[in-house]
Amino acid sequence: MKLSFIIPAYNEEESLEQLYNEIVQSRGEHQYEILFIEDGSQDKTFSVMQQLAEKDSNVKVIKFRKNFGKAAALQTGFNYADGDVIFTMDADLQDNPAEITRFLEKIGEGYDLVTGWKKKRHDPLNKKIPSRFFNFITSLFFGLKLHDYNCGFKAYRKEAVAELDIYGEMHRYIPALAHSKGFKVGEIVVEHRSRQYGRSKYGMERYFRGFLDLLTVKLLTHYARSPLYLFGNMGAIISMLGVLIATYLTVLKLFFHQSLSNRPLLFLAVLLIMVGLQFFSVGLLSELMVNQNRRLNRKKQISVEKLINIREADDVR
Repeated sequence: MKLSFIIPAYNEEESLEQLYNEIVQSRGEHQYEILFIEDGSQDKTFSVMQQLAEKDSNVKVIKFRKNFGKAAALQTGFNYADGDVIFTMDADLQDNPAEITRFLEKIGEGYDLVTGWKKKRHDPLNKKIPSRFFNFITSLFFGLKLHDYNCGFKAYRKEAVAELDIYGEMHRYIPALAHSKGFKVGEIVVEHRSRQYGRSKYGMERYFRGFLDLLTVKLLTHYARSPLYLFGNMGAIISMLGVLIATYLTVLKLFFHQSLSNRPLLFLAVLLIMVGLQFFSVGLLSELMVNQNRRLNRKKQISVEKLINIREADDVR
């Protein structure tokens, strides 16, 4: 079995050599490769990576021109990794490579993705409390109960990685994305060590971006094939509210002879009905686009099958 380790790093020059040594010592007898993703660092991170690559041919370095973020670094690593089991780890030494064997045991039980759970976190409260709220909401949204969605220490079967396409802040929702594609997702408790060098690279803005990506992932995993269910339900609720208000105003006009010319509710009712109809229209247009895309993909598949048949016929001749 070959193991691939994907390690994004941004200004982590002090921790890389120690992390490399711990990975090599903890991999057992397995073949391995270590992919360091240099994410636009401003210190000597790239130089340290180069030195490790010169010392060990199993070390590969990918350098970004600027800081593109963790999701882009992970996706790039997924594209280049060729191991049977792929690990992702943070470069700050808070993940302990000694846990590698336990991840492999869990993978051996039939899981396609195993994520770590930092049960005892060595982080300040301003990170712990939002993290617990985030994990609760995410579990509620996707129906996958996990204690720690955002733990950077994960192990994947190669088949699961091939189905992932992440960007923005979507690395936080990798377990939900894998779960939505039918992969079996598990969790193990891992040791979370105190940060020895540097500082956290994330600020408060990550919570707002993370919320927007939560909505994106929910849309992609539950409504990508039938967008009318999303926009149709929203349009039905909004339109129904407008119809109820309009009905109430109609009763006032017909039975109580009240003037509606000075009633703001009349304008609200009209607005809600129009907005609801627009949601329906967006849903129908989305359905047309999805169906057209399916037809195009089906035609490509048929063309490939015909090409394969032609090649087979040529081989027979």
